[in-house]
Amino acid sequence: MAIELAPEVRVNAIAPGAILWPEEITDQNKQRILAQIPLGRLGQEQDITDAIGFLLKANYVTGQTLKIDGGRSLG
Repeated sequence: MAIELAPEVRVNAIAPGAILWPEEITDQNKQRILAQIPLGRLGQEQDITDAIGFLLKANYVTGQTLKIDGGRSLG
């Protein structure tokens, strides 16, 4: 889509990681997930809005998926 819609439209995506816990998750599963995140913490809603703000200002960025996962996707 980024190629087809350029230069009029930039196309990017945000891929959030662990941001909010589901209600039914156990403490054991929370710890297992946190152990997989290099930054060692759950993300916050602000982390997503910061990424959106970046993409809105970054006029030379298109065709990208920005992973907001504290580095979890690296492992």
